[in-house]
Amino acid sequence: MLMAIDTRQLDQMLSELRAATALAGGKSANQAAPAGGADFAQVLSKTIDQVNAAQMDAHKMAEDFSSGQSDVNLQDVMINLQKANLSFQQMVQVRNKLVSAYHDIMNIQV
Repeated sequence: MLMAIDTRQLDQMLSELRAATALAGGKSANQAAPAGGADFAQVLSKTIDQVNAAQMDAHKMAEDFSSGQSDVNLQDVMINLQKANLSFQQMVQVRNKLVSAYHDIMNIQV
């Protein structure tokens, strides 16, 4: 079982970052209002929890396979490990974009 990252949440995070950038750039708050009402920290925390769960599930499946359980096959183990790896890489890229956006906002002269 693999938990995928919901891209709608990532889109919402990006729209919130765009809204913050627009506010810092001098646009009014009405023009820069985020589309949804979700808390940024909650969305980020939920996404990190999903990636962690995917990695833990893949690791557990790999342990089950290595212990010789008959209900786990190698193909499923390899697919889940790759999915967990890809979700982690995606999370790292989102983190890099967030850090870059933070640096851009901090470098804006008021």
